Amino acid sequence: MIGYSCNEGSHRNMARLREAEWRILITPYHPTLHDGFRFAIDNGAWRAYQNKLPFDAAGFEGLVERLGCAADFVIVPDVVGDGKASLEFSVSWLPKLRTLKHLLLPVQDGMTAHDVGMVLRQNVKLGLFLGGTTEWKLKEMYAWGMVAHAWNRWFHVARVNSIRRVRLCAEAGADSFDGTGATRFRNNLPRLDAARRQPSLLAPAHA
Repeated sequence: MIGYSCNEGSHRNMARLREAEWRILITPYHPTLHDGFRFAIDNGAWRAYQNKLPFDAAGFEGLVERLGCAADFVIVPDVVGDGKASLEFSVSWLPKLRTLKHLLLPVQDGMTAHDVGMVLRQNVKLGLFLGGTTEWKLKEMYAWGMVAHAWNRWFHVARVNSIRRVRLCAEAGADSFDGTGATRFRNNLPRLDAARRQPSLLAPAHA
């Protein structure tokens, strides 16, 4: 699996992250790139949700315009914890992002495989980004991994900061994950990196 972390660590921690061949996830709130890193773009909805702020659409659009073409993927804007509203909001953004090479559709609490499948059918370059509330995400991770593999799409899991969660990602067949722990706490990186390199025989098979 590919590990992504935030770009907010110390110079020493970022250097260690680079040496371990991790990548970084940048947001409208922290758009700084560091030399030698591949990167992806997060929409910033989770940070806004945490801080009870409105979604920064202008900041996201500016970041995508500046760096979107070079990103591994761009996470489509979403609504945290509300599947129906989130899916409608994400779909409304797809025409604006159609020129980008790789988009990930956030999956939130209450979404169904049927509803998401309809969107995947109409957007062949769209992968899945498992967000949502923590309890729901951990409970549903494997099921959404099966959906992603059935459609042969990229599967990314958000907020993974423990060995247990890395292993759950591997079991669910995740292609990548992100978490802040690898850069903010230097002792976490060796353990998380070792865990991400271990394959799982329980992962769902590709279609």
